[in-house]
Amino acid sequence: MLALGVGNIAFALLMAGYMRGAENSPALGYWMWGRLAIGLAQLCWWIAPQFEMRLVEGLSACVWLGGVALEVGANCLFFGFTRWRRSLYLLTLPGWVTVGYAVATGASRLQLTELISFIIALSVFGAAVVLLRPREAPLLQRIIGVNNILFALAIWAWLGFEGGSPGPGLTSMIALAYLASYLLMIVNGFGFLLLCKQKDDELMRRLATIDGLTGMLNRRAFFERAEGARMLALRLRKPIALLMLDIDHFKQLNDSFGHACGDEALRVFAGVARGVLREHDVIGRLGGEEFALALPGTTLDGALDAAERLRLAVTALPVIGDAPGYRMTVSIGVVVIGGGEELTAALARADHALYAAKTSGRNRVEAGAPMLKRA
Repeated sequence: MLALGVGNIAFALLMAGYMRGAENSPALGYWMWGRLAIGLAQLCWWIAPQFEMRLVEGLSACVWLGGVALEVGANCLFFGFTRWRRSLYLLTLPGWVTVGYAVATGASRLQLTELISFIIALSVFGAAVVLLRPREAPLLQRIIGVNNILFALAIWAWLGFEGGSPGPGLTSMIALAYLASYLLMIVNGFGFLLLCKQKDDELMRRLATIDGLTGMLNRRAFFERAEGARMLALRLRKPIALLMLDIDHFKQLNDSFGHACGDEALRVFAGVARGVLREHDVIGRLGGEEFALALPGTTLDGALDAAERLRLAVTALPVIGDAPGYRMTVSIGVVVIGGGEELTAALARADHALYAAKTSGRNRVEAGAPMLKRA
């Protein structure tokens, strides 16, 4: 019990150190305070009989259960559950009442240990169900869930043997219960830290590749993804089309109605574009109101049809709420990337086609000039 208490406190300190250099995570904060509460409760539980402090045993038992509840809350926060606080309070309160009643009626230390172990095993088993329920759960999450189940089974097996006479079987069950407790502390402690790190890494990856306003690829990520699509099309000897498009009169929209209205127009356009395009099409925001699209497996005629569908979908949009009288339209330039043509060269041709569409009256689609053949 002393080793478990010291270990859990060490985990709490480790998490506190990690949180100082990581993105603020409420789930990790709940987990840290839960671990600290469990560790302190275990230390007090170990110290109490040395000084015959019966009241300390009861208080440490309640703190122990509270720490477990905080860990369950951390899981709920991490996985995005809503309205979990009230349910957690309703589930924790009976445990506190039961422990208080046991202390008041003179339950022995062994009986208190069994009661706390049973309640904790129930909580841990419930957390395992949550962790293992999603079919697409990552391996690390499944390892933690399986470890929780093994802990609960080991505790219940020990409780089943506890009422029997002393012997090798009971000794083995006690050893198994403590081993399961160590594994719960180590696997769940490091596992939750790694889960939080994975989530932080995914957030950083998203911030590095996704435009925060529209949810599309940013300029760098678009060039990387489009270049990959170009190389694949070249290997498969499939066509790939490239579109450059621009929201018409966007500067006037910003100047007349403010940047907030312009931002709303960009978000609305992004939603329309995602609804019109195919899942494997690549779309990115190059900057301002300028966007680029790569359409793998698409000929020039197919790309012109896709561009026209997008143009019509944008034209059919209702008036932006804060910009009365403004109707959004787009101008689009379309080319097919030639065999061996660099992405930047194809973008330049698409940009010239876009310029032709804008100088010809806007709200139109123009095909770009074919790639110049090398002498």
